[in-house]
Amino acid sequence: MCFDEKFVVSLACRGGIRLKRAIIIVLDSFGIGELPDAAKFGDEGSNTLESVAKAFDNFRLKNLEMLGLGNIEGVKVLPVVADAMGSYGRMAEKSPGKDTTTGHWEIAGLVLDRPFPTYPEGFPDEVIKEFEEAAGVKTLGNVAASGTEIINRLGDQHVKTGYPIVYTSADSVFQIAAHEEVIPVERLYEMCRIARRILRGEHAVGRVIARPFTGESGNYVRTERRHDFSLKPLGKTMLDYAKENGYEVKAVGKIKDIFDGEGITDYVYTSGNMDGVDKTLDYMRQNFQGIIFTNLVDFDMIYGHRNNAKGYAEALISFDNRIPELVEAMKEEDILFITADHGCDPGTPSTDHSREYVPLLVTGKNVKRNVNLGTRSTFADLSATVAEFLGIPSTPNGESFYRSIINK
Repeated sequence: MCFDEKFVVSLACRGGIRLKRAIIIVLDSFGIGELPDAAKFGDEGSNTLESVAKAFDNFRLKNLEMLGLGNIEGVKVLPVVADAMGSYGRMAEKSPGKDTTTGHWEIAGLVLDRPFPTYPEGFPDEVIKEFEEAAGVKTLGNVAASGTEIINRLGDQHVKTGYPIVYTSADSVFQIAAHEEVIPVERLYEMCRIARRILRGEHAVGRVIARPFTGESGNYVRTERRHDFSLKPLGKTMLDYAKENGYEVKAVGKIKDIFDGEGITDYVYTSGNMDGVDKTLDYMRQNFQGIIFTNLVDFDMIYGHRNNAKGYAEALISFDNRIPELVEAMKEEDILFITADHGCDPGTPSTDHSREYVPLLVTGKNVKRNVNLGTRSTFADLSATVAEFLGIPSTPNGESFYRSIINK
């Protein structure tokens, strides 16, 4: 299903309850081209969208195109439409990072002045020793590695010894992997909470991540019971201001974990992208005012990090097919924002995130058609816009584009 004449009339003419809601959907890792400073991060030439498009014959995202995706500066692999159904542009990341926490915090108005610490050579001995003593276990690994690779490399040793596997990546993460039949998931979560308490100050990584897996030797598979233990945001975000001013803030997917629950009034976890869309629609059908903030993680976790460009393309097409449902569920005053938090180019040798521009697509009954928002200097412009829309205080960061897109 894609936009058609009947659908356009439905969007333009439908009445209903007048409730103000900002619906923000983050396509995790959907970058659209390298940032000017990408070379400093080892990401020169990265372009997630282009790599995905090249991997799939006759690649099209017809509904996203109708919203203006192909009209965005620098996008060359999708057609330009003459009269986009919404406002469109791209956003640059101002914070010095390219990870999930940094990106989402900046979308919510919090710009970091220094990156989270990373450990390409593994964690210092004093960190591992303190963790082992506090958790009462010895550990395996302590290297930077791919999650799927390390469980297959160390999984047998883990099963034999019962020691959890500790590893990191190019991101600021402390990850603990354990077979569910060797270390029960709740015990794994407890270990992660211990690590989170230890990793403060100079070692304050963005996330501690539980990585449970199952299976047998040579065929270990990570399960969906992953859990992220993030730092609390280092300042107020638009979520806090919305909650303090009586608005609801509904979190879908790992949003609650990314913000450690700060500013969230209700949340739901998801089992995949399509479940994330379903849960977003469930919230949209409720009558409340405030924010729905959704993360669709499969793009990053299943496809980007595994350099599966074709699978990434298929996942984007599946999401694109759901857009008419999302727009149809919008109430009179709703504004829908579709964006991303960083890139993860599946066409490069790296399996890590990439420093890229992210798309900015905005639609709603009262949103102007075919407005080019250009290149925004920070993801925080989105939060400033939401703040003006809801009439709440804004963080010090970002410039609102609300008056450029609103019809009234």
